Amino acid sequence: MNSASAELDSSASPSVPRRVGPDRLREVMSRFATGVTVITVGREHLHAMTANAFSSLSLEPPSVLCSVGHGAVMHQALTSAGRFAVNILGAEQEPLARHFADKKRTLGAAQFDGVEWRPGEHTGAPLLSGSLAWLECELTAAHAFGDHTIFIGTVLEVGSGGDGHGLLFVNGAFGRPEPSVR
Repeated sequence: MNSASAELDSSASPSVPRRVGPDRLREVMSRFATGVTVITVGREHLHAMTANAFSSLSLEPPSVLCSVGHGAVMHQALTSAGRFAVNILGAEQEPLARHFADKKRTLGAAQFDGVEWRPGEHTGAPLLSGSLAWLECELTAAHAFGDHTIFIGTVLEVGSGGDGHGLLFVNGAFGRPEPSVR
């Protein structure tokens, strides 16, 4: 039997994959460049969190998803508020991303001291000044899986801020896109 036949032989037993641990998965996934957002909720649940686990989900209905750890303050805030905003950060907004990623920062309204923002018309969630774009969303589904919940939001309104490049996160660090050469 040649090697091609052996590969197609259904009696050949597949290897049993080893369990991938969280540290190894984090290491491998760090090589996937992502954009950086700040998810916000408003009104009595005022809170913000830097996140890169965010994606467009559907054009019809217009929807997005974000993934939030069960232990994160944002998890309860978003669940309670039922509406949220996603601020897509520009390359110059790394300090803002670091601020809202800092687990030691003061929570509540004080976390927004010195941060320019306005409440979203449909959500009351902070729309951060200088963001490249923002989306206001209504929470329409939540799916718990492992140590995170995938929150799905129907997009109520969108807006664009200034021009520029987005802030990236790759290899455990913030970065900026390299200028393109034409």
